[in-house]
Amino acid sequence: MRNRLRRSARGIVALCAVAAAVAGGSAMAQPGHHTPSAALSPGRPFIGVIFAPRASQQSCTATVINSHTGDLVLTAAHCVSGSGAGWTFVPDWHSGAAPEGRWTVTAAYALPDWLRDQDPQQDMAMLKIAPRTIDGEQRTLQSVTGAADIGLAPASGQKVTDIAYNNDADEPIDCTTTVYWTKGHPSFDCHGYVGGSSGSPWLVTDGERPKVVGMIGGLNQGGCVESTSYSSAFGDNIVSLWLHAEGALHADVLPVPDPDGC
Repeated sequence: MRNRLRRSARGIVALCAVAAAVAGGSAMAQPGHHTPSAALSPGRPFIGVIFAPRASQQSCTATVINSHTGDLVLTAAHCVSGSGAGWTFVPDWHSGAAPEGRWTVTAAYALPDWLRDQDPQQDMAMLKIAPRTIDGEQRTLQSVTGAADIGLAPASGQKVTDIAYNNDADEPIDCTTTVYWTKGHPSFDCHGYVGGSSGSPWLVTDGERPKVVGMIGGLNQGGCVESTSYSSAFGDNIVSLWLHAEGALHADVLPVPDPDGC
């Protein structure tokens, strides 16, 4: 079985033809329904990729979150280890290009139950991003890219759109599909979510800004097969993390993630 960070593309159609059906499907898929396939996406300026220090390949997907400080990015906690210092966030990444620039992470924050024992219901982290000087003016990340609001976990039957970056290609993909629940975790079925897609946001739009109501992570660090993805259940936990990241004076030190249990 394959960790979300390390999944190969074996058994998946090439991304240039992701709309084609994938034979066999997933043994973990919701029974009795057709599993869609992700398609190439124009992406969104507030969604991008994170790179570990000195890494040449992106680690995971991440999302700029609306905040008073304008400098917070949400990703899965299993995507990051250490204090976050020296990591990089690249919003709107396309084909190796960084149209909105490369932004430096200064700190990472997670919830106590993740720091203590990697509780899969707390598989969420926020990264603080340093401002950049652009055209002689100091700008926050959010002022450049915009942001999504945080929301609560979707109900069974609700539709979400997940926008993700996979290690197979430098272009984002997306899929709009229906949520169901597995062992207390929101879940969806869609082919094509391989390595790099952890941390990708589950978006709904019901107001001025889109809301992130989940992200790939949680159970088995997001899933053991490319066609079924999970999230931690967003509730008081995501609000607590947001408040912690806005007010903390010092970074947390996130553990190296344990095996995913697949």
